[in-house]
Amino acid sequence: MEWYLKVLKNYVGFEGRARRKEYWMFILFNMIASLVLGFIGGLIGLDTILSYIYSLAVLLPSLAVAIRRLHDTGRSGWMILLSFIPLVGAIILIVFMCQDSEPGDNKYGFNPKLQS
Repeated sequence: MEWYLKVLKNYVGFEGRARRKEYWMFILFNMIASLVLGFIGGLIGLDTILSYIYSLAVLLPSLAVAIRRLHDTGRSGWMILLSFIPLVGAIILIVFMCQDSEPGDNKYGFNPKLQS
């Protein structure tokens, strides 16, 4: 849960680097929250409205952590635009997000693995 809150607190931090653990824990909690909100919305008759509101609320933190994750692998944040290529873009981004950090410091900042 601390990783999820860390990303939310740094919701406009597009600079720097994010570890794999930070990114994937945020994605995990995001998925769980979406499923719970979808279930609750279905119970009270709001269907997908709660999920849409939640998705809109975490849009900026999601973009920020994804860009910081790309920075951690030594890539530009603009690579996030690959997501607009149907299917292939998503697969490429998943591969990038799964790769290990670039060792040592890079042009985007210090290696977050060395600090924790």
